[in-house]
Amino acid sequence: MKNDLDQIDRKILVSIQNDARKSIAEVAHVAGLSTSPCHKRIRAMEKSNVILG
Repeated sequence: MKNDLDQIDRKILVSIQNDARKSIAEVAHVAGLSTSPCHKRIRAMEKSNVILG
């Protein structure tokens, strides 16, 4: 994944930044995704160092 974040990735990041203790299901709900695609996007952002912690 490049640093080309789409609108859904940005929603995920904002949600995590607001409360990093949210569950994947809560983040997915905010982003308008189901849990599996949301988790894949989070892992991809971690792998590309968009999410560091």
